Amino acid sequence: MHTLRITGIEASGRHGASDGERHEAQPFDVDLELGVEPAGDDLATTADYREVARRVRGVVETTSYSIIEALSSRIADEVAALDGVLWCRAVVHKPRAAERHGMADVSAEAASGTRLPQA
Repeated sequence: MHTLRITGIEASGRHGASDGERHEAQPFDVDLELGVEPAGDDLATTADYREVARRVRGVVETTSYSIIEALSSRIADEVAALDGVLWCRAVVHKPRAAERHGMADVSAEAASGTRLPQA
């Protein structure tokens, strides 16, 4: 098995506990780790990272959650369901929340899939 990492997927979404956060889009960054088992040098047997990024942006941009834990779970589930992906670990970063509260980062992590690695 191989681990594919895709970091810094940028998208705008309406997620947060306050009404203002859900009415005005704000930036989110998503980092992923995917378990894949490619057969040789054949893209058709592994995850296509372009499709992975499209799926992540689709979730961030078309849904709305009160907490980023729910958003990270949905992203992990959606990516883990893609062809060629055995498992997905998704970390969602909410930069404006961190800045607003004088923190370096606010993020939530979730994992999904049929063959998650042991921690």
